[in-house]
Amino acid sequence: MTVRAGRGAASGTRRMGAASRRLTHAQGAGRTGLGQLIELTALESAGDALVTAALAGTLFKLPVNEARGQVALYLLITMIPFVVVAPFVGPVLDRFRYGRRFVMAGTLFGRGLLCFAMAAAIMPGDVFTIFPAALAVLVLSKAYSVSRAAIMPNVLPADIALVTANARVALFALVTAGVAVPVGAGVSAWIGAEWTLRAAMVLFLLLGVLAVRLPRHVDSPDLDVLDEALDRDQEGEVRPARWRTLLNVGPVVTEAMTANVAIRLYSGFLLFYLLFLVQDRNLPGFAPPVTIALLAVAAGVGGLTGTTVASWTRGRSPQVIVLLTLTLALVTTIASAVFFTLWTAVAVALVAAFAQGLGKLALDAIVQREIGEEVRSSTFGVVEAFLQVSWVTGGLVGLLLSLFTDGTAGLSVMAVVLAGSLVWLLVRRRRRVDARDARVEEARASQPQAEQPTPESAPGNTTTTVVRRDVPAPERRTKPLTNPHG
Repeated sequence: MTVRAGRGAASGTRRMGAASRRLTHAQGAGRTGLGQLIELTALESAGDALVTAALAGTLFKLPVNEARGQVALYLLITMIPFVVVAPFVGPVLDRFRYGRRFVMAGTLFGRGLLCFAMAAAIMPGDVFTIFPAALAVLVLSKAYSVSRAAIMPNVLPADIALVTANARVALFALVTAGVAVPVGAGVSAWIGAEWTLRAAMVLFLLLGVLAVRLPRHVDSPDLDVLDEALDRDQEGEVRPARWRTLLNVGPVVTEAMTANVAIRLYSGFLLFYLLFLVQDRNLPGFAPPVTIALLAVAAGVGGLTGTTVASWTRGRSPQVIVLLTLTLALVTTIASAVFFTLWTAVAVALVAAFAQGLGKLALDAIVQREIGEEVRSSTFGVVEAFLQVSWVTGGLVGLLLSLFTDGTAGLSVMAVVLAGSLVWLLVRRRRRVDARDARVEEARASQPQAEQPTPESAPGNTTTTVVRRDVPAPERRTKPLTNPHG
C-alpha cells in the first residue's frame, strides 16, 4: 500500500511538473529563455519564503501587539537593504551586465551560504549572526529582482507583451511562495527552523547552478562599446551613470513611478492603520484575530487578482494601466471613507493590494521599454528604493493617525493624497501630450508640403516628408529591446 501511494505521488508530481512546464514555456517562452527565467524566479521565491517562515518566530515576526515605537523601528530597519540597493547595487549590476547570469547566480549562492550561517546560529540564539545575515539575504534578494527585471526584454518572445511577461513571472512566484510558506512553517514547528534554513540553502545552491545555465543572450556584451560614449556629456566630461538615471529617467517613467509611489504609500498606510484600528477595537465586527485574518485574505486575493489581470492586458498601454489603478484606489477609498464598516475596510484592503500588484507590473514594463540597457539596473534599483521608502512612510503615517483618528478621518486623508497625485499626473500628462503634438506640427510646417513626383510615382500623386528633429545621434542609440530569438 505504501509503495503504491509513493508511486501515485511520484506520478502526480511528474504530471504537475509537465503541466507547469507547458505553462512556463508557452508562446515561445521556452525558445527565448523566458520559460527558464520564470522557473528560476519561482523557485527563488520559494527559497525566500522558506527563509521567512524559518525566521518568523525568531526575528521578523510582525509586532502587531507591541508598542507603536517598536513597530516604527521595524519599519525603519526594513529600509536599510533598499537604501543599499539604490546607490550601490544598481550601478554595479549595470557594469556587469555582460555577465548577468553570473551576477544572478552569485546572489543565489550568497543566500545559500547565509542560510547555512543562520542555521548554525539558530540553536545558540546568536542574534548578532542571524540579524545581519537576514538583512544580507534581503539585499541579495532585491539584487536578484533588479537584475531579473533588467534582463526581461532580452528574453521576451515576439508574441508576449512586457506587462504579460512580468505578470507571468510574478504569478508563478506568488504560487510557489504560497506553497513554500506553510511547508516551511510546518517543518520549522516539527523539527526546527534550522532544518528549514538548511533546505533553503540546498535550494539556493542548486538554483545558482541553474542561473549560470540560462541562455547566453541574457548577457549584453554588444553594448560595452557604448559605455564611454554614454557616460560623457556634450562637453566631454564623464558623468556617473547612476546620476543620469536618477535625474533623467524621462517623463513617462517619472509619471509611472509617481503613481506607484502614491499607491505604495497608500498600501503601507492601510496595513498598519487598519491593524491598529483592529487592535484598539475601533473597527467593529468580529474578534481581532478573525478581523485581521479577513483583511489578510482580502489583501492576498487582491494581489493575486492584480497579477492575473496583468497577464490579460496584452496590447494595453502600461501608462494607462497605472493611471487606472490609481483611479480605482481613489474611488474605493472615497467610498470607504463615506461608508466605513468592516466590509468596506475589507474592500479597500483588496483594492489596495490589487492596485499595488498591477501598478508595479506596469511600471516594470515601462522601465524595461523606456530605459536603455546600460542603466536599466540602476533605474530599477532607484525605483525599488523609492517604493520601499514610500511604503515605510505610509506605514509611519498610519501609526500616527491611528492614535488620533477613526477610520473615516484616516481614509479621508489618504483620499486627498491620492486625488492630488492623480490630478497632478493627469495635468502633467496632458501638457506633455500637447507639447509633443506642437513639436510634430512645427516639424511638419517647416517641411515642403510635397515633393516632385518621380517617374515611378503615379501621375498626380504627391509625397509628404516629415523629418523628426529629436532622433538621437547614431552613436547614442541602444539596441532594440528585443532578442534575436523573438
